[in-house]
Amino acid sequence: MTQAKESNFVSAVVYLRNDAARVGEFLQAVCGQLERHFAQFEVVAVDDCSTDGTADAVRAFAAAHLEKPLTLLHMSLAQGVEPCMNAGQDCAIGDFVYEFDSADLCYDPELIWEAYQTALKGNDVVTVGPSCQATASKLFYGVFNRFSRSAYAIGTDAFRLLSRRAINRVHAISPNLPYRKAAYAASGLAQASLTFEGGMSRRTGDSALAVDSLVLYTDAGFKLSVGVAGGMMLIALLELLYTLVVFFTGDFVEGWVTTMFVLTVGFAGVFAVLAIAIKYLSLILQMVFRRQTYLVESIEKIQS
Repeated sequence: MTQAKESNFVSAVVYLRNDAARVGEFLQAVCGQLERHFAQFEVVAVDDCSTDGTADAVRAFAAAHLEKPLTLLHMSLAQGVEPCMNAGQDCAIGDFVYEFDSADLCYDPELIWEAYQTALKGNDVVTVGPSCQATASKLFYGVFNRFSRSAYAIGTDAFRLLSRRAINRVHAISPNLPYRKAAYAASGLAQASLTFEGGMSRRTGDSALAVDSLVLYTDAGFKLSVGVAGGMMLIALLELLYTLVVFFTGDFVEGWVTTMFVLTVGFAGVFAVLAIAIKYLSLILQMVFRRQTYLVESIEKIQS
């Protein structure tokens, strides 16, 4: 008996950056799952200024295999995963939206359908990630989850599925999403995670994005500033105690070394706190005044 297909419209947003060698196989697996289980779906491919013919490979695949239109976004310049995925998400119109941050097919494609079934159980966000993480990723996510203000922990994701309600919720909270997975975890909506055995191909991390996400979505910056201020106060008290001991014992020494030590350490602490405060102010300035977070060169509709 032929299985009835789901009536919900589904979008798949795929980030591509010099993936010409593997984009065909990846799209074949994704579109095969969508075609098998959904009556209506769309694919939104975001080409982040690839230089190896990725766009041509997408066109060739669409012409040979797809009956439904495929949207190909050409970014004006290489901007990274987060801005490109935000651009693709803005073009997606599905009731549910898959986000594929990479064309690395390191998991069973059946997890695409399993993620949708998990979402139907009341989860607005479903993440699918590997059981093994790189050491740097473990360290970052460990710090992030330790100081995060959200109810759900985040980790390395191969892809995720979002309901339209989740997308609307996070954009209502903030029009600018510098780090999407953190925004989803902090949205307050139900979230579930699926795990597959193995790991993902290593991708160069963005240290600026890591710092921004820690400042925006965790209390790490605030607690660090409190710790620095507390440490400076302790040093000041110890210096005061030393001064009193010298005064009462009468063992006076030249005060230049002590004075310079206090001034140096004191100013170091002040500058550390100021650096954290300036980081907060710069992020607030960007989020309030910078409305256009990505640049799209053109949008191409491809249909066989």
